[in-house]
Amino acid sequence: MEQPAQAGGARPTREVVSFVRRSTRMNPGQEKAWAARERYLVDVARNETSTSIAPGTVIDWTAAFGRVAPLVVEIGSGTGDSLVAMAAADPGRDHVAFEVFRPALASTMIKLNAAGLTNVRLLDANGVEGLRELFAPGSVSELWTFFPDPWHKARHHKRRLVDAGFGALVASRLGIDGIWRIATDWADYAEHCREVLDDHPDLVNVYAGTGGFAPRLTARPVTKYERRGLAAGRKVFDLAYRRRAAQQGHA
Repeated sequence: MEQPAQAGGARPTREVVSFVRRSTRMNPGQEKAWAARERYLVDVARNETSTSIAPGTVIDWTAAFGRVAPLVVEIGSGTGDSLVAMAAADPGRDHVAFEVFRPALASTMIKLNAAGLTNVRLLDANGVEGLRELFAPGSVSELWTFFPDPWHKARHHKRRLVDAGFGALVASRLGIDGIWRIATDWADYAEHCREVLDDHPDLVNVYAGTGGFAPRLTARPVTKYERRGLAAGRKVFDLAYRRRAAQQGHA
């Protein structure tokens, strides 16, 4: 909801976000999972909006997971089909996922509970703010942005998650061997990502020497969403970027 005008008539400045929050209506199973959300959901202090994270918020991820392990971050985890399968196949790493659609988070919790996973934590928050506020520089082993909203209309391109500023943030949070993995089933968005990131001063396309696109990540399952895109005749494009050597403190 819009905040009331502050003294002097000025309104708080809002950051352009890559999502629109939808209905929070849940079915009975989702409501039950949401009621027990403390098992998986990490609570954070808010700023101006319900999906914001207050500047200066700190989370001790070692305490949250009860161990020290490499951290994987996913922005826009949807109903958790990729997240749950990949976290189950990779128990040695801890996974933190951001999603703003609460029924999707509840569905993810149902799947996590069924799989008996303890290496996943969820946040009902803006993933860009979360990456900036909750993770120290160099602390993320992988970042996943699978099938981000392409925001097709030109006037909405400013809402696209992938831009130069986000690329700089990602590079700053990736560890020395860290990888940013992107998947999209829209060719124009894939080209947009390459235009923005291939010449980015802080990032290197891992597959620049072999056509620029990454082979499909075998660990990523074909989800219901992806199957719909394939059925509609769209091709899936994978990309992978790492920090440039200068970002790693190398000569």
